Amino acid sequence: MRLHDLKPRPGSRHRRKRLGQGESSGHGKTSGRGGKGQTARSGSSIRIGFEGGQMPLIRRIPKRGFNNKRFATRYIPVNLESLNKFDDGAAVDESALRNLGLASGTGKRIKILGTGELTRKLTVTAHAFSASARTKIEKLGGACQLVAARVEKERHSATDRKPAQPK
Repeated sequence: MRLHDLKPRPGSRHRRKRLGQGESSGHGKTSGRGGKGQTARSGSSIRIGFEGGQMPLIRRIPKRGFNNKRFATRYIPVNLESLNKFDDGAAVDESALRNLGLASGTGKRIKILGTGELTRKLTVTAHAFSASARTKIEKLGGACQLVAARVEKERHSATDRKPAQPK
C-alpha cells in the first residue's frame, strides 16, 4: 500500500451544503433560513432568553433561596477497609493514598470514612475523619492526624476600614 492508495472510509466525508442553488436543490430561495424577519438577515443573532422585548421568563419568575454548592468543601472519600492494603505501622498520607489509587479524583481534600473494619495499626494523616473512623483507628493503637487547612485571608467589610485621613 502506498500513500496514493489511501482514501477516506466510505461515509466519513460529506459534501458541502450548497445554499441558494435553485429550488430543486432543496436549499434554494430562502437558503434554509425560513421566512423573512430578523433571523433571516445576515449577522443576526439573538441572545438566549430574549423574547423580543417582552419581560423574559427568567426575570418574571420570583427568585428564592441560596445555593452554597460553589463554596462547599468537597472531600475525596476513602473507606477504612481499603486502608488494610498498607503494612502494619505504616504512615498513611495523601500521597500514599493516591499512589495506591485509593484517593483518585481532582479533589484536594481527603476524608476517611468508617465503612468496613480495619485490621492494622496505622498513623493516618488526612483533612477530615468521620467519628466512627477515628474511634476504629485509635482502638487499634493507631493515630489520626489532621492536615492543617490553608488559612484564607480575612476579608474586611467596608465598615472595618478606617476613614481616609484629611491631608
